[in-house]
Amino acid sequence: MNQDRAYMLLGLAKRAGRIAAGEFMTEKSVKGGRSALCIVAKDASDNTKKNFKDMCDYYEVDYAEYGDKDGLGHATGTQMRASVSVNDEGFAKKLKEILAENSAQDKKD
Repeated sequence: MNQDRAYMLLGLAKRAGRIAAGEFMTEKSVKGGRSALCIVAKDASDNTKKNFKDMCDYYEVDYAEYGDKDGLGHATGTQMRASVSVNDEGFAKKLKEILAENSAQDKKD
């Protein structure tokens, strides 16, 4: 259920124009200082995950691995996406809460 909430919130953020989807646009947002949260699909390549993790550490942007490429793409109204940048503090804060709930629930199961 929480996974659906995260995807719905990403879709809402997309309609509000507050996200950048795809590796190039995500990288541009992180390096440009616009990103509040960087989300990378769990099924992205290890190289992609490492690159975004290192970039987010350097630019002090919150980083999370969540969902899969199909799910992120569908949530943002596009085809498969390995990464998404949330460029709004409010959306990022709520997404971090949902992702933390998912993480806690995964540990219970």
